[in-house]
Formats: sequence, structure tokens, C-alpha cells
Amino acid sequence: MSDDDAVDVEVESPDDAAADAASANGTAEATAERTSGRSAGAAGEARANGQKREALADDVADHDEALAREVAAMEAELEETREELLAAEEEVDELTSKLARVKADFSNYKQRAKRKQDEIRERASEALVERITPVRNDLLRALDQEAGSDLRPGVESTLEKFDEVLAEEGVDPIAPEPGDAVDPSRHQVMLRVESNQPEGTVHEVYEPGYEMGDRVVSEAKVTVSADES
Repeated sequence: MSDDDAVDVEVESPDDAAADAASANGTAEATAERTSGRSAGAAGEARANGQKREALADDVADHDEALAREVAAMEAELEETREELLAAEEEVDELTSKLARVKADFSNYKQRAKRKQDEIRERASEALVERITPVRNDLLRALDQEAGSDLRPGVESTLEKFDEVLAEEGVDPIAPEPGDAVDPSRHQVMLRVESNQPEGTVHEVYEPGYEMGDRVVSEAKVTVSADES
């Protein structure tokens, strides 16, 4: 075989082979590191997500517990309010019952007071009648005297007894004197007449009136002097 036909064979030296092996190992280690890094990152992310889920679950649990406490507090407050309302209703019922009793007692009191007033009025009337009837009997005896006899002393005596009874009852006659000023609250003017008394004053008492304390029972009926001209 000729030299031209000879095949060139490149023979790798031992140093080159070692370098190639080292390069390959480095590449593998780098790949392994990258893979390990990715695995560690995934694991860390998973742990972080898990922690987030746990934290979220804790938050939800805390929120539910707080909400449960709030609901329990509201229920307790509602129950307390119901008890207060029940107590208030019972108090209203008690006050209504007391008011009804007070009204009944007041009504009974008014009835008793009216009966007592009626009894006092009846007793007063009876007492007055008992004191007046003897005066009437005296008048009857005066009228029974023989015709032509002087009745004046008997009538005057009877009038004195009558005045005593009225005075004891606090009754005073209203009998103004001629020339007294006219008091519209105590005198009733019947008519005006010519008189020697000052104009507008009492001329004569036509019928006496009566007053009891500060109250006028009946006005005195009087005539009033007019201008003589």
C-alpha cells in the first residue's frame, strides 16, 4: 500500500481524555445542582403554600370563634332584654291593678262622703226644725187668744225666739237704715220714691234680707230715694 493511501488516525492523549471526563462530570454536577435547586424550590413553595393554607385555616377558625362568641353575647343580651321586658310587663300589670284599686277606693270614698254629707244635712235640717217648731207653736197660741185681745206682746215674744234661733245658726238679718248707701250685693232695689233722704240712698226697707257668714242668703228689698225735683 502506498503512502497516499494510508489513513490518518488521530490518537487521543491521556491528558485530553481526562479533560473530557472532567468536563462531562462538571456538566452532570451542574445539571444535578439545577435539578436539586428546582426540587428544593418546589418543596419550599409547597411548604410556603401549606403554611399559608394553615394560616388561612387558623384565621377562619379564629373568625368563626369570634363570630360564635359575638353571637353568644348577642343571645345572652337578647335573653336579658326578654327578662327585663317580662319584668316590665309584670310591673305594668301590678301598677294597672293598683290603679284600678285606687279608683275603686276613691269611688267608694266619694260615695261615703256623699252619704255623710246627706246625713249631716239631714241632721242639720232636723235640728233646725226641732228649734223652729216651738216658735210656730207660740204663734199658734197667740192666734188662739180671744178676739179683740192684744196679740202684739205674744208676737213680739215669738219674734225674739225666732231671732235667737237664727242668731245661733249664724244667720243675721239685712236691714239697712234710711239714708244708708245702697249695696248692690246685699240690697235689691224695688222702686225709686220721692224722699227727704239723699238721692240714691235707702228710703225704706220693704222686706229684710238675711246673710250667713260671708254669704248672702237673700237680699233685702228696699226702696230708694229719688230727686224731689
